[in-house]
Amino acid sequence: MNRAYDTFETLRLQNAVLRDTVALSSGIQLAAWFNHNDRVTVKSNHHTLSLYVADGYESYHKTPFGWKNGGGPDRFCLMPQESESSWDIRDDLHFVHLYCTDQHLRDIGEKIWDKSPRAIQLEEKTFASDGKITALYRQFLLGCDWQEQANHLTLSTASTLLLTHLIQHYASVQWTLPAVTGGLSPYVLRNVLEYIDANLARPLTLAELAGQAALSEYHFARMFRQSMQVAPHQYVMRQRMAQAKAQVVGSNAPLTEIALACGFSSASHFSNRFKAAWGVTPSQLRAAKA
Repeated sequence: MNRAYDTFETLRLQNAVLRDTVALSSGIQLAAWFNHNDRVTVKSNHHTLSLYVADGYESYHKTPFGWKNGGGPDRFCLMPQESESSWDIRDDLHFVHLYCTDQHLRDIGEKIWDKSPRAIQLEEKTFASDGKITALYRQFLLGCDWQEQANHLTLSTASTLLLTHLIQHYASVQWTLPAVTGGLSPYVLRNVLEYIDANLARPLTLAELAGQAALSEYHFARMFRQSMQVAPHQYVMRQRMAQAKAQVVGSNAPLTEIALACGFSSASHFSNRFKAAWGVTPSQLRAAKA
């Protein structure tokens, strides 16, 4: 059962319109919202990282000195657990929230830095700018269909990178990211690649692949890239596309069946990905080979 996040539930009771949402296997939740002419106060049992995707110039935050604005595309707000904030949305605002807990932060701290602090205190940020946060949102979180299971590895990877960035730059701890040199051993790499090929029909996650190598997600992702020259989610998608092409050309299986076998729950998303990889749709390729 998915965790109920206070801010998500509060916004659903306001004027905010939920455009999309997904709960990842880790328990982290993403939500894309639109709001207009609304006043909201939130106090949450979790952390919220918000990126303004479009508009937001007339969004105001209540401060001890009155209502202050400073929003706009690519501005972010970080609302730590138990913080209370009030917002006056006076015009259009498109934004995306990432909801996580203290436990998510502790897990990353333990896996990456091998440290287990009792708590990681995040700084409250309002209308701030950070190129890394913007890039991770726009290139990964906003760049794919959240409801397509084949994209969940990309979503989980980007979410882990975002939380790692928050711990490193906006938390009470002062930890330097550990250096990662060298790739995976041939034995471990072979096992991981075999596991990927055997599970392409499933929505693989970064944590799952890292577990096959007995490494943290951070170390695994960097060592995998060292070995394969591509990120894990890119390699998995490449393998899905290679398998899909082989089945489209070499079998008479229905395209919807091939899509499912390659990890795609949506036939249209499968067709779009296939065309991006091979320049033609699955049906066009099959017709050309007939």
